[in-house]
Amino acid sequence: MKIAIGCDNAAVSLKRILNDFLATQKDIQIVDLGVDSEDDLELYPNVAERVALEVASGNCERGIILCGTGLGMAITANKVPGVRAATCHDVYSAERARKSNNAQIITMGARVIGPEKAKTVLKAWLESEFAGGRSAPKVQRIVEIEQKYLSIEK
Repeated sequence: MKIAIGCDNAAVSLKRILNDFLATQKDIQIVDLGVDSEDDLELYPNVAERVALEVASGNCERGIILCGTGLGMAITANKVPGVRAATCHDVYSAERARKSNNAQIITMGARVIGPEKAKTVLKAWLESEFAGGRSAPKVQRIVEIEQKYLSIEK
């Protein structure tokens, strides 16, 4: 699996920890899209867009985006057509984001979740797959709504 990861300056430390964690997992290739320093003041929407585009284009199967809360990253990533990003700070939400919503991107907040919990949540998300079943028509409807508003001329 190829995973894009990115963060803003508030989550550099957590990104390093999760990169190390991902490096221990078999069959995971990491594409690090920054930032790499707490002094880097790049706006988080730029990072979220880079990761989301890698996922939407198919270059990466999944994405991880980190900032202070994870919320702005999710909002931004969800603006990219074809992307479903979910902020998850617990195992159940991470599993449901994949199994029920087919979320290809997880976001987390370094000011919300500790490093060990983040690894546990990430592991649950990585090990979960879209279950289809009763969730399939709901995800299909999400896609239809997205397509409907993409077709509106501005």
